[in-house]
Amino acid sequence: MPTLPDRPNTALIVIDVQVGVVAGAHQRDAVVGNIGALVDRAREAGVPVVWVQHFDHNLARGSDNWRIVPELDPVAGEPLIEKSYPDSFEETSLEGVLAGLGVGKLIVTGAQTDACIRSTLHGALARGYDALLVSDAHTTEDLSKWGAPTPDQVIAHTNLYWKFQRTPGRVAGITTTAEMDFRGKP
Repeated sequence: MPTLPDRPNTALIVIDVQVGVVAGAHQRDAVVGNIGALVDRAREAGVPVVWVQHFDHNLARGSDNWRIVPELDPVAGEPLIEKSYPDSFEETSLEGVLAGLGVGKLIVTGAQTDACIRSTLHGALARGYDALLVSDAHTTEDLSKWGAPTPDQVIAHTNLYWKFQRTPGRVAGITTTAEMDFRGKP
């Protein structure tokens, strides 16, 4: 149970699954397919889907690269949060949207694993949310030429440490697309 009072609801958060962000991402098609399946199941269960969309000097609002990938289709009424920092809560309306929906538990998907996913997970936990990462529904690009581990290693390491993340009064952990049951527990 989150440490946020009166917030029993769950939301699926889809972070930065934008044309320019995931164009060269590790296992892009499989990850986008998993996110699409989660979006469909969340909608069927009446669980809010919250879209997060990054913008900066490399990802200009309105550009083709800024758009959500064509395989995913936000519907009218689903919140869309624009951000310019890795943590989806920083200087955005995300907290207000989640409070309005009575959400205390986040199911996190999207890109980039080593930046916006990690930052948002930690930001959520620090703000009192329960935060589950869907282990096969996040991805990143290859930054190994700059000294980073390969994308498969970044993803595996993030899944490993988030599986064992512990915080008083809040729940962190991982689940898979197949295990995620929006009508019950993952």
